Amino acid sequence: MLVLGLTGNIGCGKSSLSNIFREDYNIDIIDADIISRHIFEDEILLSQVFKYFGDSIKNTDGSLNRKALGNIVFNNDAKLVQLNSLTHPKIKEQILAKVELARREEKEIVIIDAALLVEGGYLDLLDKLLVVYCNKDVQIERVMKRDSCSKEEALSRINSQLSQEDKISYGDYIIDNSGTYEELKKRAYEFVDYVKENWCE
Repeated sequence: MLVLGLTGNIGCGKSSLSNIFREDYNIDIIDADIISRHIFEDEILLSQVFKYFGDSIKNTDGSLNRKALGNIVFNNDAKLVQLNSLTHPKIKEQILAKVELARREEKEIVIIDAALLVEGGYLDLLDKLLVVYCNKDVQIERVMKRDSCSKEEALSRINSQLSQEDKISYGDYIIDNSGTYEELKKRAYEFVDYVKENWCE
């Protein structure tokens, strides 16, 4: 089974590419974003996050205010590191379990979709890494539109991640998503064709 990593920075279209692989090619996707949302159902982890970040990230019903937490960690590298130290072990544990399930089900390929594959120490789990990137101005516009935020807020979120250039240096295959969705679909088709010819037995 080929374990393929899919990564890319905020606003570069990683989720769009992941959806194309799932919907058009029926490839199994392990989505770290979905896992990261569900891990806060763990009351012990949630209490640790509240203890460190305080009541300002708590909704009136006691649940996590994700936007408030995001505003804190995207503007403070030390607090982002702290959040990751709390959440990443739980996320990695679930990703490993899902990879093992796909292996037992004898899947030909499984994709781990995560923004922090490089930074989070996942490279040793992967056979190959696909990196999606885009033009910086396009990235800023997409983040502003998606998150309804200012240019300064968008740049803060972008700058909290490893640079696109550094991330690309780890990739076995690179896709430029500076254009339209249709162009991305075409590049996805070319990539799947490449995988079947070069990486799958």
